[in-house]
Amino acid sequence: MITFGLVHGAWHGGWCWDLVAAELRGRGHEAVAVDLPTEDPDAGAQAYASVVIDALGDAEDIVLVGHAIGGLTVPVAAQALADQGRPPRRMMFVAGLLPRLGRSFDDGYADEPDRFMPGLGAGQITHGDTSSSWQPQAAIATMYPDAPPELAEWAARQLRRQQWRVTREITPLRGWPDVPVTAIACGQDAVVNPDWVRRAVRVRFGAEAIVLPGDHAPYLSRPAQLTDLMLAPCSATL
Repeated sequence: MITFGLVHGAWHGGWCWDLVAAELRGRGHEAVAVDLPTEDPDAGAQAYASVVIDALGDAEDIVLVGHAIGGLTVPVAAQALADQGRPPRRMMFVAGLLPRLGRSFDDGYADEPDRFMPGLGAGQITHGDTSSSWQPQAAIATMYPDAPPELAEWAARQLRRQQWRVTREITPLRGWPDVPVTAIACGQDAVVNPDWVRRAVRVRFGAEAIVLPGDHAPYLSRPAQLTDLMLAPCSATL
């Protein structure tokens, strides 16, 4: 039995993985979906990673899965687990943002200006503390257009404010963990540019991303297909 540590993206919570977690458990695995401290202005990748590790408890056979901004946390958590003597079986990135060693994510705009899709900020609300949140209908149109309408509306109501230390800080990652990688790009993603994902995965890992058709949130719109892709590289080593 593999324990999947499921790390959500900006504005979300562990709830967004409910359907995937049910799929994983139905197929004989365990799923731990964390709630990151996204509303804490002082919390960066190290704090996020600590939440992940604490939630995993004493699990041994671990796969870490990061969606979108969760990709900035997954390798930090993977390295910490490796330092404890229990390196993850695999890191997975779903429409994942990827750190650049020695730099902040925000510093990378000059070199990688196409990481996000045009118009992403149109439906967001920026608050006085520099956090942001979403107008519900804009969130649905941007992130959940393929999900069943009632599920998309439910998800939009759960969204929280997102503070941005995790993208502004220099990543605490000092080297990529010696852990196999799977990356999934979402073909019609209106948030994270799938072309950038494919290119970034080649540059960082010398690998090819899998392209899953559809929107930014396959954990809502395509949970069974996403679970298939998450399990496929693990089944060969079970």
